Amino acid sequence: MREARAEDVPALLPLMRELARFEDYLEDFAVDEEQLTARAFAPEPQCRIFVAQASERLLGYAVTQELTFTYDLRPTVRLKELYVAPDARSQGLGEQLLAAVARWAKTRGAGRLKWDVLAGNQKAERFYQRLGGQPDTKWIAYTMDHSALAALAEHHCAADCSANAAPA
Repeated sequence: MREARAEDVPALLPLMRELARFEDYLEDFAVDEEQLTARAFAPEPQCRIFVAQASERLLGYAVTQELTFTYDLRPTVRLKELYVAPDARSQGLGEQLLAAVARWAKTRGAGRLKWDVLAGNQKAERFYQRLGGQPDTKWIAYTMDHSALAALAEHHCAADCSANAAPA
């Protein structure tokens, strides 16, 4: 287990595509080497990636994001993705990746670790519960796709948007 490096990007992308296929968003998957490098390995990265590696092969990864300011003045670490290649499962790699994320979260002073589980993925639910995770029944996840986001922004834009628009 280790933090990913920019040179891991070519090996990370196929694993990310496998997860996108499993979670049924492969058609919308737009990440390429340039974007992943820019977002994960820039001087101020937007995410932190951990990898499981054996010999020269990446077997799994975890992507995290940090919400630095929350109600208790402690950050929340959000696990965005956790994936282990099918032929490398049942070897403890998922647990080791999650433990690496937990160690990093502790160094950041995080008050909590949060994640989502794909509806119907009972195997993932059992995995996370075995490690101490619990479903959060207090909240319901919502999402707004690109079309709804654009429509909402446009609907409430009326006259004041042109006055506040940046000069061209």
